[in-house]
Amino acid sequence: MEKFVPASTSATSIFTCGPSVYQRSHIGNYRTFLFEDTLVRYLEYCGFKVKRGMNFTDIEDKALIEAKRRGMTLRRLTDENIGIFTKEMRQLRMKVPDYLPRASENVESAIEIIETLLHKGKAYRYGTDIYFDPLKFPRFGSLYGLDMSRWPKRKVRFRKDTYPGMRWNRGDFILWHGCRADDRVCWDTPLGRGWPAWSIQDPSMIAPLFDETLSVYCGGIDNLVRHHDYSLAILESIRAYPMAKYWLHCHHLYANGKKMSKSLGNIIYLEMLTGKGFTAQEVRFFLIDGHYRRKMNFREDRFRMSAEKLRALRNRARNIQTKARGTRCVESETAIRLETLFQAGMNNDLQVDQAIDSLTALLAEKDRVGMPKKEAAALYASLRCIDDVLQVLF
Repeated sequence: MEKFVPASTSATSIFTCGPSVYQRSHIGNYRTFLFEDTLVRYLEYCGFKVKRGMNFTDIEDKALIEAKRRGMTLRRLTDENIGIFTKEMRQLRMKVPDYLPRASENVESAIEIIETLLHKGKAYRYGTDIYFDPLKFPRFGSLYGLDMSRWPKRKVRFRKDTYPGMRWNRGDFILWHGCRADDRVCWDTPLGRGWPAWSIQDPSMIAPLFDETLSVYCGGIDNLVRHHDYSLAILESIRAYPMAKYWLHCHHLYANGKKMSKSLGNIIYLEMLTGKGFTAQEVRFFLIDGHYRRKMNFREDRFRMSAEKLRALRNRARNIQTKARGTRCVESETAIRLETLFQAGMNNDLQVDQAIDSLTALLAEKDRVGMPKKEAAALYASLRCIDDVLQVLF
C-alpha cells in the first residue's frame, strides 16, 4: 500500500481501455468500466481534478472477421456497437470520459509512432508488414512479470493479434499489416497500403491526448497478457518518461462459476436484467459492490439478494431525505463518522464493498434509535456527496 500521488500537479490523468467494439459489451465488460468510473468519481470526491480518456478499438482482426461474417462494413458494425455502449453508459450512470478516441481516427498518429520506431531500430519491415522486436526493449514483460529466459533464440513473428490456446506470443509482434488481396479496410500511407495492428492502436490514441506520464492506466485483468506490456514497450520506446505511474486491473466477472463466452452461451447483457424488472442502478450496485482485484461470480440468486440489499439501503436514505426536508444542514458527528467510514473503505485500495457495508451498518443503527431533524439534514448532505461516487442511492 502507498499513498496515491498523481504524476502531475495540474491534473490527474487517467486512461482506461475501452470496449473492443466488434461485439456489444456484456455485464462482465461493464464490471471493469464501472470500477473505472467509481475510481474517477472517488478521486474527484477527494478533490482531484481528473482528465480521463477511454478508447474505442474499432480496427482489429476480430472486428474485420465479424463485419465480413455479417455482410456489413466495418464502420457500420462498430458504429452500431458504440451506439449501444454509449446508451448503456448513460443507463448505468457512468461519467462520459473527456476523450473518446477511435483507433480508425488515429491512423496518422500510429504511422508517426511506427516511423519513429523504425528510425530507432526497435521495429523492422518484413515484406509489407512491420514488426516490433521486444528484445530491443529492456523492460519488456515487466508489468506481467514475464520470464524472458524462455524467449525463443530464433526469430519468430506473430502476424495475428490472438492465437487460440496461446496466452503469450513469444516473438516479434506486428505493428502494421500490409494489405492483402482479401483485406476489406486499408489506408494509403507513407508506410505503404495497409492498416494499424491492434498492438499499436492504444499508443496511437494516447500519444495525441497525453504528452506526459499518465497518473493511472486501467483495464481488465486480461490486458495484463500481452496488451499492456505491448503498449508500454511502444510508448516508452519513443518517449523519455514512463507511460503510467499506477496500473490498476479489474478481475473477471464469471457467470455461474464460468467465464462469460459465446461458445458457452452464458453471456449476460444489461437489457436481459432490466427486461426481468431489475433497474440499471441495481446492476451497477451489484457490479461495484466488491473489490476490483477479486473475481466476482454472477448467479441470479446472488443478484436478487444484492438488489434487495440496495432497495433497503435506498429506503433508509430516502427516509433520511424526507426527515431532513426543510431543515438547515449543520455539522453532525454522525455525518462526519459516516464519511470517515466510507473513506476508510475507499482509501483501502478501493474496497467499495467495505465502504458500502460500513455506511449500511451506520444507517441501520440510526434507523433503530431515531435522529433529530438537524442530524438527518447533515446525514442527507453527506449521503448526497457519497452518492456522487456510488450513483445508486438517489
